[in-house]
Amino acid sequence: MSTVENFLSAKQEQEIVEAIRQAEQNTSGEIRVHIEKSSSISHYNRAIEVFYMLKMDNTKQQNAVLIYVAVDDCKFVIYGDKGINTIVPDNFWDTTKNIIQDHFKKQDFKDGIVAGVLKIGEQLKSYFPWSSNDQNELPNEISKG
Repeated sequence: MSTVENFLSAKQEQEIVEAIRQAEQNTSGEIRVHIEKSSSISHYNRAIEVFYMLKMDNTKQQNAVLIYVAVDDCKFVIYGDKGINTIVPDNFWDTTKNIIQDHFKKQDFKDGIVAGVLKIGEQLKSYFPWSSNDQNELPNEISKG
């Protein structure tokens, strides 16, 4: 089995999916998590590739966020669409990055991703609040490469 399959248990993956569902109850923003073994290009550029591969740029308000994790490289990236990045401050993702990083340093990957997802939902709420006519535009499950 590869490190991607061993990274999280099925139960842990379900907890992350539930965190995504919970976070999206507060915001019209869309959150996805993608996990893969490693990247031969910069992790930021790979996160952008995955973002477009998952068609995350197709949300109505351009308010999707990807948490990209390269397991073997011990790297992650938070990538938000242009609808978010044009209205938030430059350091908008720093708090979320720090939360995830603190958990990852302790090898607590599931809790790091869950805490990051919930923080993203909380942060997006003031810019992209949830309304009764919101639709879930992207799947909540974890994608793997």
